[in-house]
Amino acid sequence: MRNKLITFLAILCSFSSLFAQEALKSMEEDYYSLLSLPGLAESPTLGYRTLSDNIWNIYKNEAGEEAAHIWQGNNLGTTWNLWQNSSPAENWFLNGIKQSLSMKVYGPEWFNSFNTGAPYGQNDGALWQGRGYNTSLTAGIRFEAFGFEATFKPQLSFSQNLAFDLISPAYSGSAYAGKADTYGYFGVTYLDAPQRFGEDPFFTYDWGDTEIRWTWKSFTIGFGTQSIWLGPAKLNPIMHSNNAPTYPKVDVGLRKTSLYMPYFGWYLGDIEARTWVGKLTESDYFDNDDSNNETMLTAMSISFAPAILEGLVFTANRVFHNYWDFSNLSYLAELFFISLDNLKQIQNDENQIASVSFSYSLPDSSFRMYGEVGIDDYVQGKTGIIRYPFHTMVWTAGFEQSFELPADMLCRLSAEFTNMEMSQDFQFQWPYTFYAHGRIKQGYTNRGQWIGAGCGTGGNSQYLGFDVYSKKWNVKLFLQRTNTDNNYLYSKTIFSSALDSNGIRQLESQYFTKWRATLSFGIEGVYFVLPELKISAGMVYNLILNPIYENQWWGGDGRLDNYSFSLGLKYFI
Repeated sequence: MRNKLITFLAILCSFSSLFAQEALKSMEEDYYSLLSLPGLAESPTLGYRTLSDNIWNIYKNEAGEEAAHIWQGNNLGTTWNLWQNSSPAENWFLNGIKQSLSMKVYGPEWFNSFNTGAPYGQNDGALWQGRGYNTSLTAGIRFEAFGFEATFKPQLSFSQNLAFDLISPAYSGSAYAGKADTYGYFGVTYLDAPQRFGEDPFFTYDWGDTEIRWTWKSFTIGFGTQSIWLGPAKLNPIMHSNNAPTYPKVDVGLRKTSLYMPYFGWYLGDIEARTWVGKLTESDYFDNDDSNNETMLTAMSISFAPAILEGLVFTANRVFHNYWDFSNLSYLAELFFISLDNLKQIQNDENQIASVSFSYSLPDSSFRMYGEVGIDDYVQGKTGIIRYPFHTMVWTAGFEQSFELPADMLCRLSAEFTNMEMSQDFQFQWPYTFYAHGRIKQGYTNRGQWIGAGCGTGGNSQYLGFDVYSKKWNVKLFLQRTNTDNNYLYSKTIFSSALDSNGIRQLESQYFTKWRATLSFGIEGVYFVLPELKISAGMVYNLILNPIYENQWWGGDGRLDNYSFSLGLKYFI
């Protein structure tokens, strides 16, 4: 029996594939993204990314051998070809699918963190890293055969959920009693984004990157719960990330494919397009109305990389958010049309947001820059775009630059800046924040966590990172400054006078020093104990000023010190 097992494994090794299919924000994806800067790897997507689409390829030399790279001696995961059709049929249909059977095993991966004073963490799926001990376990398996793809990769997590000081929630009344009025969000309007998920420790089971899909050439259709990442941002994409628990969805579209001029055969560039419908769910800590627990997300993403300028990618995203009702599937048609005449009527039934982004990798420079602009509540009227084009506008921008160092090391300098604050024309209207809407009270969240930028709504973030890769390890240093939700303070000035009846500057004395800000210093590292086994660890210090927006003059002692420790193990098969 032992000899048969050894023989079977040897056969698998002889047919293993060189391409890598990676989970979003994984250590492996981050490494391949680094290799793409100097042109050692090819990005598998343009603007829409899930685990199934995230197939990275290391470029080969003229001899057909994989290009040399720093972690070449480490196991970063293998796709096993279990069977290959030795006499593949040749016709227009079968030429569009892989006539083989392949398998890949993910993990197992075990992550742990401990926050001493406050919640800290983002882009971690269903895991909520509250105060205290947090852990998640992820493992999975994937099969592909004749165009069909089946992935099972759930996530089981635990949060100790220790108590910390909460800001007074922005809820009142019997509809929110005991839930949102105790643990709910504190911002300018209703949002299903609890500050704390109850008072007890809890487990969470999430289907994670589980999915069934069929693909023919570049056409693909699938059903599952895989996380989506939209656009080029590395930390805070505006429209979609893996910051929240996953949700069930059906999608259809085109994977990244080349576009040619009919008849002439001229190469025009690469295109990618996807549209999907998903079901979002309210958390247990919002309202007491069970009739509105589910909402519908109808969305599309289109990307184009023109041939005339190598390295440039444009992406456009649009989302309609309704309460769950099959009649709202009609918004699939609305995704492709924008009419100033019917826009107001559409907005009475739902919330819609959109973004456009670009990414540009300078040829032969190992440098990439990117940006994304998002809008909500489209500008009304035919001259609105001229009068004030910044209405509801938010943005993210960043860059990456890689360098070679002595001793066979590779490093990367990266920065990303995000602004989610309300445009100041709302000072003449009403309190507002980007991920919220008066008609869809849960806001742009799923099970209580942000679907888009992990930094949340109403604030800003500035991130600077530097990481170094060697043959067996990786070390990252970063500095980040954030404002949690400045819209909370901006809303205090709307409908208010700067001076009181005695001519004294009342708003300055009440709110000018109440800004809540966090300064974070972090170090994270990865070490390959064995080619198949890696250990990761990190420590982050958060200096949190005015944690509950108390009134403190400069130099006051309104601060909270949080230390976040993390430890992870991952085994590659």
